[in-house]
Amino acid sequence: MQSLLFFLVLLAGTHGIQAVEYTVTNTALSTPGGMRFRDYIGTQYTIQTLDSATQFIWKIFQENNPADRKNVQKVSLFVEDIDGVAFTYISTSEIHVSARYLNTIQTIDELTGVLIHETTHVWQWNGHGKAPVFLTEGIADYVRLKANYIPGHWVKAGGGDRWSQGYDVTARFLDYCDGLRNGFVAELNKMMRTHYKNDFFVTLLGKTPDQLFMDYKNHYGNIP
Repeated sequence: MQSLLFFLVLLAGTHGIQAVEYTVTNTALSTPGGMRFRDYIGTQYTIQTLDSATQFIWKIFQENNPADRKNVQKVSLFVEDIDGVAFTYISTSEIHVSARYLNTIQTIDELTGVLIHETTHVWQWNGHGKAPVFLTEGIADYVRLKANYIPGHWVKAGGGDRWSQGYDVTARFLDYCDGLRNGFVAELNKMMRTHYKNDFFVTLLGKTPDQLFMDYKNHYGNIP
């Protein structure tokens, strides 16, 4: 039995002039989660999901021209014996998934949602690190929301206490903002290419994020 699972694929043609290389490495084959990944999820499915997620993210961000996208040529995924669920090293476009988490999922759709979220981190702009983490996490969950791969424990539309809570709360808020201005999240992402200011919301929607969050809460009956 191999101690290292490695798969490499080069995807071109359908991506215009931007070819993206995907690799999957399983370093947790001695663990139940690592073996489950090998036997029930597999490298081929994972690479297909990463590629599909990339295509979907480009569509959500309205980045039809490769010049509008981040210059990422390789995305590497590692299955590791670590705590948590997953995280992404943006500087190296590395996605790390917990084998312990994989051993707990009930359906493969749970992993698909996680991969969509993490792949968004690879491609989204973050103002050269100046954008707040809660916003970048919220945008990643927004993409997951639009892909319809969200878990049942997420807050419903209108939930949350503040727009800066991140993740599902911020994602729901961003979805509301996108309803006010179609393509809002795509425009916000483009504006975050080089820097970030809360004034981006004022430029696009005429109100501050806090004012918009009050409108959001009122729209949904101030749901806690």
